[in-house]
Amino acid sequence: MDDKALKARVEAELEWEPSVDAADIGITVEDGIVGLNGHVPNYAQKVAAEAAVKRVKGVRGFVEHLQVQPTPSAHSDDAVASRLASILDWTVEVPADQVKVKVENGFVTLLGKVDWQFQRAAAEHAVRPQQGVRGVLNEIQVKPHAQASDIKQRIQAALERRADIEANQIVVTVVGDTVRLDGKVRAWFERDVIEHAAWAAPGVAKVDDHIAIGL
Repeated sequence: MDDKALKARVEAELEWEPSVDAADIGITVEDGIVGLNGHVPNYAQKVAAEAAVKRVKGVRGFVEHLQVQPTPSAHSDDAVASRLASILDWTVEVPADQVKVKVENGFVTLLGKVDWQFQRAAAEHAVRPQQGVRGVLNEIQVKPHAQASDIKQRIQAALERRADIEANQIVVTVVGDTVRLDGKVRAWFERDVIEHAAWAAPGVAKVDDHIAIGL
């Protein structure tokens, strides 16, 4: 697929995605590498735009320079932090009193320790779409509580269960609580599926994804 056709596909996918206002997003494509420029009104739309691009067949890489330009708000960082803390308290997937919020100029940092990656992800998902949030840095740590050999076995078994993944093309290496993924897949969504499977294993605190994308 040439770059012109790929750009048309990306444009169509962004227009199709209901959670993204693509009016102020510019798209460039060179050798299958997609670039996004411009601005969106909130951080949730920025994340949704990234996800939409990754879904498109033929995308080999992705460079994102979108800026978040929220609607002017009278809310201070203290008010935003207080609201986010309350939201996390009501988010059932996030363990009580384990996650702290810091806000500076609208940029949110999440701190703390949890037992599972899904809890870490749930905290970020809860704060992303909130008014006044311009960006999220997730520094929540996952507590290690499994042996490296057990982690590797669980990840490989999960990949083999997936009909849309050729598990024999993926190499999983585990050192301590860190997983390294190597190999090659046909599309970006397959890479995301594999990374999600790695994060789902108990005891994983970090995933280094080195999987290449290509036919």
